[in-house]
Amino acid sequence: MKKVAKWGALGFLAFYMVSQPHKAANVVHGALGGLTGAATSLSSFVSDLP
Repeated sequence: MKKVAKWGALGFLAFYMVSQPHKAANVVHGALGGLTGAATSLSSFVSDLP
């Protein structure tokens, strides 16, 4: 069952990227922006430790 769900999710992702590439790029850009913000916050926290 997990294998079917994984392949189904990959198929949907490929379809989404082909049918709406601009929206897919925005999703990836937003996710990477969130990760960058989290990394910056974590770096700031660690550098402020005594």
